[in-house]
Amino acid sequence: MTDVQIDDPQNFPPQEDHYERLWTPQRMSYVLRDSKPQTDKPKQPKPCPFCEAQTKSDEDGLIVWRGKNVFIIMNLYPYNSGHVMVCPNEHVALLTDVHSDAVLFEFEKATQMAMQVMTNVSHPDGFNIGVNQGEAGGAGVATHLHQHLVPRWNGDSNFMPIVAQTRTIPILLENQRAAYAAEAARIAPEFGL
Repeated sequence: MTDVQIDDPQNFPPQEDHYERLWTPQRMSYVLRDSKPQTDKPKQPKPCPFCEAQTKSDEDGLIVWRGKNVFIIMNLYPYNSGHVMVCPNEHVALLTDVHSDAVLFEFEKATQMAMQVMTNVSHPDGFNIGVNQGEAGGAGVATHLHQHLVPRWNGDSNFMPIVAQTRTIPILLENQRAAYAAEAARIAPEFGL
């Protein structure tokens, strides 16, 4: 049997910036993906999922609510149960591309309403709200502006996403959409929507 050597932490080099490091060399292929030589075949652009959703029924497009200028849609790949997004109807990439005050106002009023819908239906303890701008900014769909609203509960983070790369979502998207849509229809007038 081989003896196991245990290194003395006193012999480790000091951590100068007090950050721990998680080395992920497998991500280098993601970082360098645009530096690969282009093939002769032109890439077909992917259709915009937010524009496509607007052409479907609310149920098929997972749309919670439709306003005059914006809509609320369930996230197909939710960070947490009940994750929705507020999107302008118009296909614009950045917040600075929205030149109408009416669209900007409805965008934020719909965000307020979505928070109230989540509060009334799902009773979260808090929220994450954010807009990722551009591919480098983390936008999964960089060509169509969308604002994320993620309901959060105390203790909702666990080991599953880290260890198993799996999120546990306790309700089907279509059932969550139906509950949110009914509540959004009920309270929209309170928000002037």
